[in-house]
Amino acid sequence: MINTIFPILAYLIFITSCDYNKKEIIKIDGNAQGTTYHITYLTNDGINYKKEIDSLLVKIDLSMSTWLPNSIVSRINNNDRNVILDDYFITVFKKSVEVSQKTDGLFDITVGPLINAMGFGATTKKNLNQTKIDSLLQLVNYKMVTLKHNKIIKSKPQIKIDFNAIAQGYSVDVLADFLENKGIKDYLVEVGGELKTKGKKNNEEWKVGIDQPNEKQSSARKLEAIIKLNNRALATSGNYRKFYIEGNQKFSHIINPKTGYPAKQNLLSATVIANDGITADAYATAFMVMGLNKSIAFLEKNKALNLEVYFIYDDKGKWKTYASESLKKQLTELH
Repeated sequence: MINTIFPILAYLIFITSCDYNKKEIIKIDGNAQGTTYHITYLTNDGINYKKEIDSLLVKIDLSMSTWLPNSIVSRINNNDRNVILDDYFITVFKKSVEVSQKTDGLFDITVGPLINAMGFGATTKKNLNQTKIDSLLQLVNYKMVTLKHNKIIKSKPQIKIDFNAIAQGYSVDVLADFLENKGIKDYLVEVGGELKTKGKKNNEEWKVGIDQPNEKQSSARKLEAIIKLNNRALATSGNYRKFYIEGNQKFSHIINPKTGYPAKQNLLSATVIANDGITADAYATAFMVMGLNKSIAFLEKNKALNLEVYFIYDDKGKWKTYASESLKKQLTELH
C-alpha cells in the first residue's frame, strides 16, 4: 500500500555467516512510497542492484502515487485527457477490477474521494456529516471507471482513483521479477510491510513475523506469530496503525465502499498469503472490510484463489486468531 506511514508487518531475517553454496548475501534498504523497503538476496556475482531498484520504485510512484501531482493516477484524477497509461497502471487497474468483482465491490479503488475527505490522502481533510458522506458515495463504484483502448473512462469527472490498497503489493512483485530476471533465485523483498520470498537463506526457509495489533504507536512492537514463507507473497492490513480519533469516533484508513465510513469489524488484522503481492495486498484490505465470518465464508467459496490467511480478531475484548489449515505447519504462534 503506497504511503503507509507505519508498516503493518514486522519481518525477521535471520542470517548467519555460514557458507550457502558460496553465495554472497546482499542487503539493500531505503525509503520509498512514504515508507521503507528492505531487500535481501543471495548471489554468485556480488552485484548490488540498489540503483536499479530505486529507479524502479520511482517509476512506480510516477505511475500510481496520488501524492505526486504529475503521476499518471493524479493526472487521471484531474481529468487530464493527454495522459498515457503505462504497463504498471494497466496491470494494477485490471487486478483491482478483478478483486472488486470477486468481492462484490468491497474492494474498490474509487474510494479516493472518501480517503481524501477523511484526511488520509494528499488533500486537506474535510468536516464530514452524513449528508456529505452520502454525496461522496455517489462517486464510489468501480463500475463507473473503465479501461478502453488504453484510456481510462470515468462516468463522472469527480471520481478519484486510489491505488494505495494494492500498489505496494504490486511494487514487491515488480522488484521480485527484476531480481529473478537477474538470475537471483533466493531473495526476500519487502516494501512497507508487504513482501515476497523465493528460495532459501542459509538452507532455511525465510521467516516473517506478524505484528500484534497494538494501537499504541510509541510502544515497542511485539510479534504475534512467525510464518515460514517459501515462494509466496504476504501482505497484512489492519486498522491499528493509521487512524485518528475525532470526538468519540475512530477513523481508520480502511474505508467500507458501501457505507462510506471506516470499516468496523472485529477483525483487527488480516494477513494474506498468495502467489503474488498484488493479490495478497488487495485481499488483505478486502477482508478487513468483510470482517472475520464473511472472510472465512469467502475463502471457503473461492478456494481456487489459493489464498492462505492469518487473522487476529477481537472476541469480547480478547485477542483470538484464525489460521488457514494449510498454513498451520508453517506457523508458530508466540502467545
